[in-house]
Amino acid sequence: MLRGMYTGSSGMIMNQYRMDVISNNLANVDKTGFKEDEAIFKSFPEMVLHRTREDGLGSVPTGSFDLAPVIGKLGLGSEFHESFTRFEQGAAKQTGNPMDLMIDDRGNEKPGFFVVRTDKGDRLMRGGSFILDREGFLVTPDGFPLMGENGPIKVARFNFMVKENGEVWINQALGNDPKAGANETSNRWENPVLLDKIQLKTVEFPRELKKEGNGFYADTPESGPIVPVQDRNEPTFLQGYLEASNVNIVREMVQMIEVQRQYEANQKSVTTHDQLLGRLINEVSR
Repeated sequence: MLRGMYTGSSGMIMNQYRMDVISNNLANVDKTGFKEDEAIFKSFPEMVLHRTREDGLGSVPTGSFDLAPVIGKLGLGSEFHESFTRFEQGAAKQTGNPMDLMIDDRGNEKPGFFVVRTDKGDRLMRGGSFILDREGFLVTPDGFPLMGENGPIKVARFNFMVKENGEVWINQALGNDPKAGANETSNRWENPVLLDKIQLKTVEFPRELKKEGNGFYADTPESGPIVPVQDRNEPTFLQGYLEASNVNIVREMVQMIEVQRQYEANQKSVTTHDQLLGRLINEVSR
């Protein structure tokens, strides 16, 4: 009876973990480049139940038979194992803002990431919503610069173009003064010059990346170091687009209802076992 209470309570704890993950996914459904998490659980070993007798064996003229046949298996509950991130490509949202960038790597084995230099070192990110700081560098809304092959990328507001391969070109006539292109339009190009190329990096095991705040990912010993993307299908950069979250709202809502019902079923199981235990102590013992 106590074993049944423990099994039911482990199911409640498991569903609480799962509800936390689902709630976090739904809370970030509108966040650019957000990748949903999924909770994984593992079950405790099952026990084989036997019907027992005092002597254990019975005899007949043709031999003997077992007086403790197998009745079935008894599950002992489950526990939280891990939470991992699903890096499926999100939908493309056209914004028309030249400082919005998106990585399109559908069909690739490993996802590609932007590289951003933070106070804690280089971090990976998928969200490509950048702004221009006072010095003309492309930075995140928190002020961390986007890294190119030659370092932080410095451009002018309307005087840069990002090609599909990540190359950043500027108008030679206007240079890369952040104020130079303030009154220019994106279609007035003369003598474009290659300025830099956006870094596109990944790790050996993206599943082991550590999520940090603001959409950043940090490499871990399990994920392997940050390395350039090498894939047969070369990812492309889209300027004027943002990658939406890959969270499926309908699926998450269905899972939330499922988790709630499972939690209630386990809760009822614990309550029932508690009532039976009370009757055993208060009535049967008399």
